[in-house]
Amino acid sequence: MRVLNILLVEDNQLLAKGTAKLIERLGGHQVFITAEPKEIFRQCEAGAIQLVIMDINLPGARWQGEKVDGSMLSRYLKAQWKQIPIILVTAYTMPADQHLLLSQSGADSCYTKPITDYDAFLDMITLLGERRN
Repeated sequence: MRVLNILLVEDNQLLAKGTAKLIERLGGHQVFITAEPKEIFRQCEAGAIQLVIMDINLPGARWQGEKVDGSMLSRYLKAQWKQIPIILVTAYTMPADQHLLLSQSGADSCYTKPITDYDAFLDMITLLGERRN
């Protein structure tokens, strides 16, 4: 298994830190945390990121003067960096709505929060990370 540099886009810092620690400890990956669109694009532009985990609900996030959410940011990222896999995470989407969310955002996968099955989540990360190459 290849170690991935993962960008976790999450506005809840407590949740982000806990999720990052679990991904690092259980999956062996390196996780960077941000909720700032400018930092997301800077990291992707630098080529430092192999996978993005994107929260849908990002209150207060703004890009180029516009209020944005994770779905919109995913669409912008995919327009420039198609090769970077994106996993959307949300507590507010019913499983039946995930197909629509994926088609609107351009993301590669969707996972419902809270993440309770970290083995399945890490399997998804590994699968998408390997598919990237």
